[in-house]
Amino acid sequence: MFSWFANPHRFLMLSSWLAPLFYAAAALLIAWGLWQGLWMVPKDDYQGGDIMRVMFIHVPAAWLAMASYLGMAVMSFVWFIWRHEVADIAAKAIAPLGATWTALCLATGAIWGKPTWGTWWQWDDARMMSVLFMFFLFLGYIALRAAMDTRQKAARAGAILAMVGALNVPLIKFSVDLFTSLHQDASVITTEGPKMAAVYLWPLLISSVGHSLLFAALVMTLMRAEIWTRRAAQSRARLMTGD
Repeated sequence: MFSWFANPHRFLMLSSWLAPLFYAAAALLIAWGLWQGLWMVPKDDYQGGDIMRVMFIHVPAAWLAMASYLGMAVMSFVWFIWRHEVADIAAKAIAPLGATWTALCLATGAIWGKPTWGTWWQWDDARMMSVLFMFFLFLGYIALRAAMDTRQKAARAGAILAMVGALNVPLIKFSVDLFTSLHQDASVITTEGPKMAAVYLWPLLISSVGHSLLFAALVMTLMRAEIWTRRAAQSRARLMTGD
């Protein structure tokens, strides 16, 4: 199955109509989720009143930050084992977007944390530090690829860093259970089911789907740009060699 999608020509054909569809769906879902979350749902005084509404941005950003790093690591693994170039292109495209959503997660977390916990940041909090470390892993991946003098070296070095760094993702997920943390326990994905009231849960989930679709559309856009850039470079190289 992946071999079919690993063909750049097939990917370009599929993404030419799938990306615009994802952009449109993402705009509608994010708009509806934010409208519900920021204006329609009742404020939760236990969570700090109106400031809790930032969770409709913070939580999707947090989920997507972790999912994007796992996606980058999986695509790096696929390239490392089977040398599918589209997998490397996907990993490269995910990195700056993952860094962006991780930064959004950190920023909105600080905004939510100040009135709720009385501090913007807690250096000994395992959840905060592991997410910050993931942000630096994204930046490190981007910088490492840029420092390599060939595309193959860049792909190999980036793949190794992405795969090793994936060990941090389970730490983020279970940090509130393993260590002392200001963060509350999981309230959506639990063994007993969601602990959050439906009036908050549905806008949160719909907003999360919207963020995911937007992320996927942006990844496809960056991948398309990278494929065309590589094709243009190959054409220039052929012209220069006279082939």
